[in-house]
Amino acid sequence: MTYALAIHGGAGTILKSSLTPAKSAAYHEALARAVTAGETILRDGGSALDAVIASVCVLEDEPLFNAGRGAVFTSAGVQEMDAAVMDGRDRRAGSVAGIFGPRNPIRLARAVMEKTDHVCLIGPNALQLARDTGLAFADTNYFFTQSRWDALQEMLALRARGEVADDPALRHGTVGAVACDCNGHLAAATSTGGMTGKAPGRVGDTPMIGAGTFADDATCAVSGTGHGEIFIRWTAACEIAARMRHAGETLEQAAQHVVMKDLADHDGSGGVIAVDRDGNLSLPFNCEGMYRGWVRSGEEARTAIHAP
Repeated sequence: MTYALAIHGGAGTILKSSLTPAKSAAYHEALARAVTAGETILRDGGSALDAVIASVCVLEDEPLFNAGRGAVFTSAGVQEMDAAVMDGRDRRAGSVAGIFGPRNPIRLARAVMEKTDHVCLIGPNALQLARDTGLAFADTNYFFTQSRWDALQEMLALRARGEVADDPALRHGTVGAVACDCNGHLAAATSTGGMTGKAPGRVGDTPMIGAGTFADDATCAVSGTGHGEIFIRWTAACEIAARMRHAGETLEQAAQHVVMKDLADHDGSGGVIAVDRDGNLSLPFNCEGMYRGWVRSGEEARTAIHAP
């Protein structure tokens, strides 16, 4: 068996015309570190689950991306984070929504999966689970980034004038990873700070299993990034698996249809990363670009931002 891994740092990226060489290099370097973290585990015979968690933790620790340390702010000026993980071996899943405090929300999602009988936790009880399992916490200064704060102020100013932002990047930003390990097992992990200026308490597709996160060894593992409400309504991640299972489509055919047709036709700007049990990868997106990286055993790792 071969292994395969793909990661994303969000879709609806910075316009190519406004991305400086220095900024581009910083994104590529961060994406490469996340790929390396996951591939190191897979290359040593580790599990797909451990690999996707490792990759997402790197992305959560990097303030360039809208998750963990780089999470955006709600309209009330606070940060509320969502995360989910799913194990393709038995469809176990864990997720958290609207949390603040744990340094790596994806680790808390895994704790929900492994330490409780539930799939999703929110609020004080989710944070108590994080404390009980010894997860690291960080304060507001750690999570604050000036660029995210400035983006909120711009969003609020637009709303005050009765205007709507036309930058799709403000509607979605997520990080995620999918992997197939040497035993043919699949896993997916996704983490996000949500949308800039979102209503307090808003929950997107990331922690909703089958919408932004899905894994099943029989078909594929998927992590999405985009306009969360549309991903939820079209059960985007699960729909890819369903088209493979029931229509006999390949991973590429199914992922392309969902992203370029189902989502695109209904204001569902964004993209997905997906892997099947044979280690095939698909990374389609229907917007300006998607921060992404990928590797398969025996091949060189690659990163990209915009369309080729």
